[in-house]
Amino acid sequence: MTVLASAPLDTLDAYRTCEFVTLGRDGAPVAWPAAVRRNDDGTLLLTTSLAFAQKALNVRRDGRVALLWSDPTGSGLEDAPQIFVGGLAVCPDDIMTGPEGAEDYWRMLFERQPHSRSYLAPGVRRLMEWYYLRLLITVTPEQVVVRPPLASLLAEGAATGAEPAAPPLGAGQLARYPSAVLAARDKTGAPVLARTLPMATDAGFALTVPADCAATAGPASLLVHRHDERLNHMRNTLVRGELRQAGDGWLLVPGRVVEPMGSGRPSDAVRVLRRTKQATARYLERRGLPRPRVRWEAFRALAGGRGRSCGHPLP
Repeated sequence: MTVLASAPLDTLDAYRTCEFVTLGRDGAPVAWPAAVRRNDDGTLLLTTSLAFAQKALNVRRDGRVALLWSDPTGSGLEDAPQIFVGGLAVCPDDIMTGPEGAEDYWRMLFERQPHSRSYLAPGVRRLMEWYYLRLLITVTPEQVVVRPPLASLLAEGAATGAEPAAPPLGAGQLARYPSAVLAARDKTGAPVLARTLPMATDAGFALTVPADCAATAGPASLLVHRHDERLNHMRNTLVRGELRQAGDGWLLVPGRVVEPMGSGRPSDAVRVLRRTKQATARYLERRGLPRPRVRWEAFRALAGGRGRSCGHPLP
């Protein structure tokens, strides 16, 4: 029996996305939304494009990772429990140019995010080549924690207090979401994740962390993200900073705000496409690799149709 067998697997499989955290070069935990598929052997499969390869680089340097299934949007489930998984990941430097070896993953993605099929159209391929050049990340779970549903957390409501005289960095972005995901480290340095209700204060964001989340003071971040029922209209923001003990609770002192897909301006799409092309080229150049050719027809055969594009893809 694998460690993952202690989790409600039907619920885990129904979630459309999870939060995935790796450790950066400086040891800081960095989390982003991700699509995950459970393998028959109890491991978990993720992918990342060459344009967003930092997750892969982090895993190769330190394989300690964590995942949290906490937002059931699109799953069709009511009162779905949150599921935390800590484990070890590996990411070979083999670039996928077709779906072979991850067919079930791609079938899942095409089914759950149907508009991504439109990226296979001949007129779009030149712009979206980066999306199909991917690296495989496999996680072996070592710890599972099941927590109450997100609805239960939201029902508690965030603590209230006086409006801060000077809102902390990132307050505007976090205020657009009902909750956020804290990415921190435990006493061994391994990453941990927990949904929380941040409250903006003059000093930073006041947080309450569940007792089963072994967060310690140090570098940390708050992730907010959303998507609709069909993994469309995706937005995400990361507020990076320092986690400090504050009485019986915690305080996240922000230092930087990261919005990889932009903040919703019409010009963001052009900027994102330019950056993804440049980042893909850098990944290949630093390894002395020629640009691989995407095997478009193999992906088209697996996708089995087209969708209409109107949103950001999962990186």
